[in-house]
This record gives sequence, C-alpha cells and structure tokens, in this order.
Amino acid sequence: MKQRRQQNIVELLRNCDWLATDILAEKLDVSKETIRRDLSALQQQGKILRQHGRARLIHPKSRDGGEPFGARLKSHYGDKVDIARHALDWISEGMTIALDASSTCFQLARQLPNIELTVFTNSLPICHEMARRDRITLICSGGTLARKYRCYVNPALVTQLKSLEIDLFIFSCEGVDEQGTMWDPVEHNAAYKAQLLSRASQSLLLIDKSKFQRSSEVRIGMLSQVTQVIHGDPVSRR
Repeated sequence: MKQRRQQNIVELLRNCDWLATDILAEKLDVSKETIRRDLSALQQQGKILRQHGRARLIHPKSRDGGEPFGARLKSHYGDKVDIARHALDWISEGMTIALDASSTCFQLARQLPNIELTVFTNSLPICHEMARRDRITLICSGGTLARKYRCYVNPALVTQLKSLEIDLFIFSCEGVDEQGTMWDPVEHNAAYKAQLLSRASQSLLLIDKSKFQRSSEVRIGMLSQVTQVIHGDPVSRR
C-alpha cells in the first residue's frame, strides 16, 4: 500500500511543476504526516526535490537547475556578508584553506585580510579577489570554466588534492533536509564539495536559515561530517 501510494505521488508530480504537501494529502486522502513520510522516502531515493512544504519530481537528465552566480550574489546579500564575517574567526596565518564557488564564500574572500595564507578554490571570482592579496598564495583548481556558475570543473581534482593538506574547507550548499543530508543543484559542484569535505582536517558550512529543511538534486554528504555550521546567529557546533 505504501509503495503504491508513493508511485501515485510520483505520477501526480510528473504532471506538475510543484505540488504542496496539503494538496497531495487531499488528492490521496491521507494525512499530511503520511505524505511527509512518503516524501522523505522518495527524497532519499533521489526521486523528488522538497522545498518549503512542497515537492517536485527530479529529472536526472536536466540536473542543472542552480541559479547563476550573479543572481545568487544578490540574494540575501546582507546575511551572506554577516555569515562570512563570523567565519573569519576560524582563519589564521599560515593555514591552507579551501573555498567553494558559492556567493557566500565570495563574500568571505572579499573580507579576507592580506596575511600569509594558501587559498585553494574552484571559483573564478574568488581567484580574481585573491589576486589582489600579495601575501596570499592562490591555487586554482583549473579545468573547464562553467560560465553560468563562474567556477572551474576539473575531472582530475582527486589527483590534484593528493599534494595538498587542507586545514579548513569552507563552503555553502543549497539546502539541508530533515535527515541532515546536504544538497546542491549541480553535479560538479556537489562533487567538488564532497571531495574537499572528506579531505580537509576541519570544515565550516556557511548557510542562512532559509536553507534548512530544504533539499535539491544532488547529495553532498551528511551534516554530521561538518565541524561547524555558521548561519549568522550564534554559531552552532556539530
């Protein structure tokens, strides 16, 4: 019965862009709690995307639904600047840090002092920003430039990282769901974050509160892998 109901949910979503949880419950004549459990199961199977009390079907052949970098840079601008400022407390002279291509990490890069640091990144805007700091050693991941996201895609990233000892990886993500899974809308960005997360000695997740209880197309890893989450309010240690 549960399996058939979940199949019905998939069929309903196949014909819609988004459907609200209460509408699904009404159509299938079950409680909202039952629908939420079904949606959680379908999400873990990688079949649906959940966001703010609604769901839609994931289309594996078109996993490129992320916003362009320019649009993300304007969204929640003040929150991102504040979150980045809190992250500065974790950075000290002599460290090797890795930054992802998120707009929040770009705000962090803009605030970085000109001290002896090594910065590894796949972000074109962060590379431009770090070029202005003569005491910072910049290592770019290189590869093919994805212009929409203004980041580099490098299939040889695993080999490149073997020669680097990353003290701290700082990143953001599209969402963290109820189970503590971190998500990203783009395959190559999720892969970059997953690899750095597994290699770095410590990690910081920079995320505003609107992204909690939210998922996306590609799984990065679990929140339990992160050393600390910074979301603008007093920091929360994992």
